[in-house]
Amino acid sequence: MPDQQFKNAEKLPPYIFAQINELKQIARSKGEDVIDFGMGNPDQPTPNPIVEKLIEAVNNPSTHRYSQSAGLPKLRNAMKNWYSRKYSVELDSDSEIVTCMGSKEGIAHLALATLSNNDDVLVQSPTYPIHSYGVVIAGANLHSISLNNDLDKFLFDIEDAIKSASKKPKMIIINFPSNPTTQSADLSFFKKIIDIGKKYDIWIIHDLAYADIVFDGYKAPSILEVEGAKDIAVEFFTLSKSYNMPGWRVGFCCGNQKLVQALTKIKSYMDYGTFTPIQVAAIKAINDCDENVSEICSMYESRRDELCNGLKRIGWDVQKPLATMFVWAKIPDNYLHLGSLEFSKLLIEHANVAVSPGAGFGEGGDSYVRFSLIENEHRIRQAIRGIKNFFSMEVR
Repeated sequence: MPDQQFKNAEKLPPYIFAQINELKQIARSKGEDVIDFGMGNPDQPTPNPIVEKLIEAVNNPSTHRYSQSAGLPKLRNAMKNWYSRKYSVELDSDSEIVTCMGSKEGIAHLALATLSNNDDVLVQSPTYPIHSYGVVIAGANLHSISLNNDLDKFLFDIEDAIKSASKKPKMIIINFPSNPTTQSADLSFFKKIIDIGKKYDIWIIHDLAYADIVFDGYKAPSILEVEGAKDIAVEFFTLSKSYNMPGWRVGFCCGNQKLVQALTKIKSYMDYGTFTPIQVAAIKAINDCDENVSEICSMYESRRDELCNGLKRIGWDVQKPLATMFVWAKIPDNYLHLGSLEFSKLLIEHANVAVSPGAGFGEGGDSYVRFSLIENEHRIRQAIRGIKNFFSMEVR
């Protein structure tokens, strides 16, 4: 019998969201109409100009061959121009930008390229799972730093963890606007964390997945806007949310040349890049579809308002986020003792509403559930009615 110890896989905990997915399937098999706010999977089609460009490119047989793992030069140049016009940040498209198959793949492979067994990494928590488990898969040591509404305390805790560590951490991984907490930051925050990174010689990795999904006049800054940030930092961006392109798998890592080239090198062994017609369509998206991005953002804002206002009317007071496609909702006091998984199960059973348990996003998440804004206003109102009826029941 072959050795059945698969240590890297065994490091990963059971996927808590799988339990919710199973309950959704059971309910649907019984004919129940489950309103699904679970996975952050955009429900609207990709804008037509992007789809049409894909069709045009795929009809050209020369695009059917292996592509380039670092990304087409024209695609990297489009991202260079995106940073220039959006943030006044200048990048070298050859050495400071690499295309990824979505930012999730890029973050995981950057960890594999740069971390080893004796490295320590600080990661905000709660956070998107790959931020933490990319570190675990790479074999490094994960240290979670609690994230709440007080960003000054978060920065203090980061520096305190560095000072008290037996050895200096190699990397800090952050994500603002944040998934799942929706916590936003301003440029002064990024200046402070770059100062910390430079003070202690630590790499900073920033995930900017929700750069364009912003509301109420808020603009999400790029860490690369900070003078000298490229000395120690890279930033990931993805087309998934901004352009309704989640299944297309196009993202970027931009910034520090050494980190970008480390990721480029490991990707050259791992893949031949995203299918060329998808990259061609991504060029169209970045260069010509800003108006579509604004429309997508407005759609999420309308859904945010419908959900938050509706929950508030029935006694569940949640905060309206300034960014992201999520609402991070503190579990009502009467149900807080259950924890996020059991509360989420009750919502499916008694309200036909599916959410993501906060415990699945790491330490500090178990008092919350995450709503993804992937249902339209009519369905949101239907969900509010179901939750209201659930709250009126004697279920604790």
